[in-house]
This record gives sequence, structure tokens and C-alpha cells, in this order.
Amino acid sequence: MNDTLYQAAALIIPMILAIVFHEVAHGWTARALGDPTAAELNRLSLNPLRHVDPFGTIILPGMLKLIGAPVFGWAKPVPVNAMRLRNPRRDMMFVGAAGPAMNLVMALVGAVALGLLMRPYGASGAEPAGVVGFLAANLLNFLLINVFLALFNLLPLPPFDGSHIVEGLLPDGAARSYRRLRQFGFPLMLMLLVVLPSLVPGFDIVGRFVFPPVQWLTEHYLALAGAIAGSN
Repeated sequence: MNDTLYQAAALIIPMILAIVFHEVAHGWTARALGDPTAAELNRLSLNPLRHVDPFGTIILPGMLKLIGAPVFGWAKPVPVNAMRLRNPRRDMMFVGAAGPAMNLVMALVGAVALGLLMRPYGASGAEPAGVVGFLAANLLNFLLINVFLALFNLLPLPPFDGSHIVEGLLPDGAARSYRRLRQFGFPLMLMLLVVLPSLVPGFDIVGRFVFPPVQWLTEHYLALAGAIAGSN
């Protein structure tokens, strides 16, 4: 298989899975807390076509990758009606946290599966090839993508999931003021993550606040995979 196609296939499959489960987790949690909006609109499906946003999931990440900027994107948000939740302020925190929490669980699943897959190779240290090698590449990317997606989405800025947690923790007046930032979410995200890092040396929110915990958590997941594989 052409190396570019191989790398793309080993990246796209785990990325779609990570995004789909992230979004559906929001809907599952909202339904459990009283809001069935996502279920009513059939958005709790695991069918990727119901969640992929052509621009946010494919075009924008590809463009950012080409220019060497931090790569980020989004899927179609699962609809949540906060007013249908039993306790809107509190429950929106849980709904917001559900996506990142699901990604961390999926990263754990990926680590365990990778360790089991590599177990026959653990003692020898040999690298798997063929179908097993492709599965190993997918599982490794699945682990890495889920960890990054979880922590990246916890940034306390609209439109990220972390903003719902911050809003729920703020006093009422401060929460109302903070909520007004949502209408500027997309341009604010581009300004802070793309424009300012390219103009101001050292201004790197992702590098400073996201990558260190991503690296720390990834190392622990990989250590678990290694322990299961018997290579540690």
C-alpha cells in the first residue's frame, strides 16, 4: 500500500471513531439528565455520516495541517436543549464533560487492545507487519487522538466543552457575562489558536497548556499497553 494512503487510513478511521463517540456521549448524557432532543432528532446514531461536518471535520484540519498550524476541527454538534434538563446549569456541566470523559475511556480501551494485540511480540520486541501492523497503527493513533481530543476540548473557552464547565462554576452574574462570548466562539478560537501564534512568538496555548498533560497522560496509557504486551 502506498505509504501516504497507509498513514491516512490509519489516521482517518480512529479520528472518525473518536469524534463520533465524543459527540454521542454528549447526547447520551443529556438524555439521561432529562433532555431527549438528540434522540428525537436521531443524532444518537453511531453512523459517522450523521456527525461529520465537511468543513470542520475534513477541510479545516487539512488546511491547518498543510500550513503547519495547530490542527483542530469539529463535528456537527449533537443538539442539546439546556431548558429541558432537570437542572440546566449543573447538568450542562455534565453534558460538556461527557465528551472528553468518553475520549479518555476510549483511549483506555485503545491501550488495552493495543497491549493485547502486541502481546505475541512483547518479549521479542519485533514489529508487527501486514494486517497486524495496520491494526497496531490504528490503535496507537486511536489512543493518541482520544487523549488529545479530550484535553483539547477542556480548554475553558467557547465553543469548547470546557466552557460549559466554567460557566456552571461561575456565579450567576459572571456566568451570564461569560455566556455572551459564545456568539464570538469561532473567531475567538481562530484568533487564539491560529492568528496570534503566527504573529506573536511564544504565544502558543496548545503547546503550553494542552500538550504537556497530553504527553503525561499518553505516557501512562502507553505504559499500560506495554505492561499488557509484556514488553515492560
